[in-house]
Amino acid sequence: MSWRSGSRGVVLTAYHPGGGGGCGDAPGGRRSGQYTMNHDHSKKTPDGASFDRSGSQDSLDELSMDDYWKELENIHETRGNNHEERVALVVKEPDEGELEEEWLKEAGLSNLFGESSSDSLESEVFLSTLTRTQKAAVEKRIETVTQTMRKKNKQHQIPDVRDIFRVQNDSKGKVCDGSEPSTVRTGENKNETQDGTKGPKFSLGRDEQKSPPEDMLFSDTDINLEIPFAEQAANLKDSSVGKMCKGGGGDTLLPNFRLPKDKTGTTKIGDLAPQDMKKVYSLALIELTALYDVLGTEFKQQKAVKIKTKDSGLFGVPLSVLLEQDQKKVPGTKIPLIFQKLIAQIEEATLETEGLLRIPGVATRVKSLCQELEAKFYEGTFNWENVKQHDAASLLKLFIRELPQPLLTVEYLKAFQDVQNLPTKKQQLQALNLLVLLLPEANRDTLKVLLEFLQRVIDHRDKNKMTLKNVAMVMAPNLFTFHGFGSKTIEQNEFVMAAGTANVMRFMIQYQKLLWTIPKFIVDQVRKQNTESQKKERKDKAMKKLLKKMAYDREKHEKQEKTPNDADVPQGVIRVHAPHLSKVSMAIQLTEDLKASDIVARFLSQKSGNVQTLKKEEVFLYEIGGNIGERCLDDDTYMKDLYQLNPNAEWVIKSKQN
Repeated sequence: MSWRSGSRGVVLTAYHPGGGGGCGDAPGGRRSGQYTMNHDHSKKTPDGASFDRSGSQDSLDELSMDDYWKELENIHETRGNNHEERVALVVKEPDEGELEEEWLKEAGLSNLFGESSSDSLESEVFLSTLTRTQKAAVEKRIETVTQTMRKKNKQHQIPDVRDIFRVQNDSKGKVCDGSEPSTVRTGENKNETQDGTKGPKFSLGRDEQKSPPEDMLFSDTDINLEIPFAEQAANLKDSSVGKMCKGGGGDTLLPNFRLPKDKTGTTKIGDLAPQDMKKVYSLALIELTALYDVLGTEFKQQKAVKIKTKDSGLFGVPLSVLLEQDQKKVPGTKIPLIFQKLIAQIEEATLETEGLLRIPGVATRVKSLCQELEAKFYEGTFNWENVKQHDAASLLKLFIRELPQPLLTVEYLKAFQDVQNLPTKKQQLQALNLLVLLLPEANRDTLKVLLEFLQRVIDHRDKNKMTLKNVAMVMAPNLFTFHGFGSKTIEQNEFVMAAGTANVMRFMIQYQKLLWTIPKFIVDQVRKQNTESQKKERKDKAMKKLLKKMAYDREKHEKQEKTPNDADVPQGVIRVHAPHLSKVSMAIQLTEDLKASDIVARFLSQKSGNVQTLKKEEVFLYEIGGNIGERCLDDDTYMKDLYQLNPNAEWVIKSKQN
């Protein structure tokens, strides 16, 4: 289903072949869908006509777009030889209430309405940690769902949106009217909570958002991950500063964005435990929506109809199916084996080949190789010596295009495209950061490997003549597939969208290291959620009538757990455990300059046992428990600052699971 309003809907072109594999124009035994977009075809403009190129295409003209159009022509040529019947499936649009209801479900707030609305304890905790702009985004969608339900005379409880948020603020002695931010602080001036346990020195305070924007202290090229992106946008909107500096399509004109060092450590995707990543997903969705709301840009998820796809093979197979069959061959693999092998095959020759990725392979040979791979890849009998480099590059792009659903997903492909419409490059980068967090793990991991490979190609640009812009032009049509492009006439909106997606592709390649970072404000909100959940659990348990024996056992267990940290370890000292190393435990004195890497090095210096087989890059210090589930620390984490943020954590050195 498409959750998009207006006349522009999602189109899924279904293929109904007669048999065989799923290799481009080769006959295929699948009924898979190619995700495409419908556009307004009412205005045709002759090729070469001048268009208004402000904003999204970022100074890209027809000449600089040559690589894009040539790649698109190659794609159409491949599909043109395919005589399979195509049936366009245009999904009926839902009403606005259904769209917003779906959004609330994705945000993990479905129990605020419907039959489960009475059981909303978890959501109350979640809502108590939201920022002003995040709350506004949630309120807006709850209000829409509420009005729709009342119109439909739903028979279950429909809470008033004001009541939902009043609960959060009444507990703090305030009533939120939707305009004034509420203060949510935890032990900012003291390191102890009301129940006597150690509390973290971190704040998710909201009233500082009314003061002069803190992000103004950062330079124009610094990406501030401490203040929520939507709050930054609101502050910029209210000030005379923050005007967009547009222009420049060349590689050197992209801003040199950087992440200022965070003393409590930078958190990358893959560093957090799964239960905390679920919270990250919900917060990223709400924050992205809030950012788009503040900037006046529409953000709506989309849904694809379920269509029958291949349940085996290589091309035209869902990523989840590919990984399931690949993990039988290589347990734990997270990237499709064929995808890894095609990249390795391209790199095996040399990345200095001129026109790499731009020059297509021979179509008939690519088709033959594709069919042969389908038959022999998993048997291990395919002869890779027969694969020429340009053919391997064409197969790689074909693999991406043939996925039944886009690598960027049906749900968020349009949101990736619409990044081009945001006012500033910094906001575009912030939106891309949140969108990457929203991708399913398999899609995100595969995209990461692709972007890293593309960067390695660009690193050889002096030889292969493939600059960042060239590579982006060639790859954009493969990730952002359009339907109805003509080679003789180009629509104005199609040109703008093509140039815009090429720029989005440039951003993803150029700033990929930044995009895989989890913003500190989101990690802080996860910590706050965990803290509030623990408080509510303790409060609820205290209110229940428990058997004396159960209460005694619980208190005894808690005392036993606190003994190693509170009794045996002096103030300003942490105990670090390394169960897999020869030195299994060590008391570490915290100093201002002590980093996570220093602690790991201290353990590794104990040369005995199996430690000799371990390298520094193979083991990491982990923060476990307290207000976080589990977090792998980067080498530059200052331990005293992190200890103050999470004084109840345990510290463990172990290897990182891939």
